[in-house]
Amino acid sequence: MLSVLDIFRVGIGPSSSHTVGPMRIALRFRQRLRKKGLVERTARIKVIFRGSLAFTGQGHGTMRATMLGLLGFTPETIDMAKAEAKLVALAREKTLTWKGHVISFDLDDDLILDYETPTNLHPNEMTLRSLDANGKCLDKRTYYSTGGGFIASHVQMSKPVRNDIIPTAADVPHVFNSAAELLAICHSEGINFADVIRLNEAAMRPCAETDAALDHITEVMMGCIERGLRTEGILPGGLKVNRRAAKLWARLQGNLGSNEKESLFDWLNVFAMAVNEENAAGGQVVTAPTNGAAGIIPAVLRYYTGNDQGQPDMAKCRTFLLTAGAIGLLYKQRASISGAEMGCQGEVGVACSMAAGGLAAIWGGTPIQIANAAEIGMEHNLGLTCDPVGGLVQIPCIERNAIGAVKAANAARLSLHGTEHSKVSLDQVIETMRQTGLDMSSKYKETSQGGLAVNVVEC
Repeated sequence: MLSVLDIFRVGIGPSSSHTVGPMRIALRFRQRLRKKGLVERTARIKVIFRGSLAFTGQGHGTMRATMLGLLGFTPETIDMAKAEAKLVALAREKTLTWKGHVISFDLDDDLILDYETPTNLHPNEMTLRSLDANGKCLDKRTYYSTGGGFIASHVQMSKPVRNDIIPTAADVPHVFNSAAELLAICHSEGINFADVIRLNEAAMRPCAETDAALDHITEVMMGCIERGLRTEGILPGGLKVNRRAAKLWARLQGNLGSNEKESLFDWLNVFAMAVNEENAAGGQVVTAPTNGAAGIIPAVLRYYTGNDQGQPDMAKCRTFLLTAGAIGLLYKQRASISGAEMGCQGEVGVACSMAAGGLAAIWGGTPIQIANAAEIGMEHNLGLTCDPVGGLVQIPCIERNAIGAVKAANAARLSLHGTEHSKVSLDQVIETMRQTGLDMSSKYKETSQGGLAVNVVEC
């Protein structure tokens, strides 16, 4: 199976498929040239963006992320101060230096947005070329950013898959390719979703390492919330969107004793918005399962596992993340978590489904109740379009995460009021999402060519 740690990755905003993925792709191409011994012969690098990466690449920071990858930075370990200095030098000098070898790289000429060439295997397509001093192509590679920071080469994407399921990536004791199979394992072994995943993860690394990784993910999520709650100002990109989380947080702090039932919405809203404002500003977030939907799971975790000082219960957080990760793996294997493929139902919808299942788990839900919570979380996000105004992950993305967090809590509550399988299974809703995504017009799938993106005048 894929690891749950593949679902939750530390990266930078504003988009996992448009920022984290392209950074990894550029870094992989750089490593490829080194392995093939082509660095010293390379005089110039050219990068071509197609599909959604071309249409919304400017607003999503795709070119900037690609340059960071070519400069050798990784999303998980990037030092933003050093990165910014390197970007300034690259723009000024128009050269990359790899192991002492200087390569020409002009931002205006060598980063190409191709709006015309159709994409067939995946709408997030990048082609990188290495050219010698005479302009001859030494090496060419096409890659795809498939959502949540996952990437694949053209060769990998072209391979046939068995029964429409991504092949398992590691040998584990409990292989499952559907929610039905996962539930059957839980029933036969007398365990829950989180236990299944923990046993699988133990086949990949020591349990202590998994716990440390999950705790780090939680810490990054909570740190992102804290930064968002304390930062005011206008988000970058030209829409002049004001950060709102800090002001809402200040009002909540001044009214801690409120008994208004509606205050639940305010708390979930402020935590989710804090994360997605940080994401929109290019800050450090956890893909959960994507950057565009990064606020939902942290918001639910913070509110339902945190104490009065906002410190989360790490044991509960591990159970939550393992359960949510199991659900995320199902979506990744059976459909997609890419907004460019599925629309926002594949991002906010999947995050809502994951958070609902995770919350049901820490509330003591049975495997059936957890699956029902995840199903409800997605069922009421089916058909959700991805139509970012100005190609920026701001409108409607920030508020959409707040709404998604509230939906997740409600889905978990609804699931705990029943003990039987819901009429619509989790597998059925995942397949429905996949079919809906395939049927959805491309203008509603992260291209900014439809919906709010064309009906809202940019300021």
